[in-house]
Amino acid sequence: MLLVESTYGDRAHPPDDDGASLERVINDTVRRGGKLVIPSFAIGRTEEVIYWIKCLEEQKRIPILPVYVDSPMAAGALQFYTERLNELDPDLNHGNAGQRQVSVFYTTRLRIVETVEQSKAVTQSSEPSIVIAASGMATGGRVLHHLVAVLPDPRNTVLFVGFQAAGTRGRLLCDGAKQIKMLGQVVNVSARIERLDSMSAHADVNEILRWLKEFTSPPQMTYIVHGEPAAAAALQQRIQNELRWSTHVAQHFERVDLNI
Repeated sequence: MLLVESTYGDRAHPPDDDGASLERVINDTVRRGGKLVIPSFAIGRTEEVIYWIKCLEEQKRIPILPVYVDSPMAAGALQFYTERLNELDPDLNHGNAGQRQVSVFYTTRLRIVETVEQSKAVTQSSEPSIVIAASGMATGGRVLHHLVAVLPDPRNTVLFVGFQAAGTRGRLLCDGAKQIKMLGQVVNVSARIERLDSMSAHADVNEILRWLKEFTSPPQMTYIVHGEPAAAAALQQRIQNELRWSTHVAQHFERVDLNI
């Protein structure tokens, strides 16, 4: 038996563009004199975003901006990563420990927001800057306060860097909502809403199929999980058409008894 996720079972990620999309979003926001807010998952995604901003800075493709990490969990994760630099990929693991820490996870003007008072100050500031805050789908966390502040202003940008599940504020914003409710109020949406699926940790349909094709023999049954109905159905169809495997889209609360 095999369980396979289907988060992106109906689509392919855009090809790697060496940071060009992020470069465009940042530079467009700066030209408008706005602030860029990035709702981000605290573990893994925040570090990836910082890494790419640092790369763009070093290549002089974007201006040097204040970059605020406003998430206690993300701040803790950054500390954990910097303590285990020797375990990073070889292209990140160079120089002495101090140099690696700066080059990998710290932009020129990175600031870790530690207190509620500091968070409020960043929220109230209209200075052009980049704010990275959890949660990644805007379902809670400090990012909500930043969104309330930036969404009504067309100079600002909100950039989503991961999958946005149905029913979340992130999904509503990506789908073009003109108003959204949060923190007990209805907020008008005039800011630019952008999305980068290429940073998602979930494989797209082509990556899933490429992995499955490496199997030397098919599983007795492949259960398709972790995806919205349309994505799960699309992946099931691709597997059946290309691999001729027995597949089943798992249903909510469905139970499977294994005869082992």
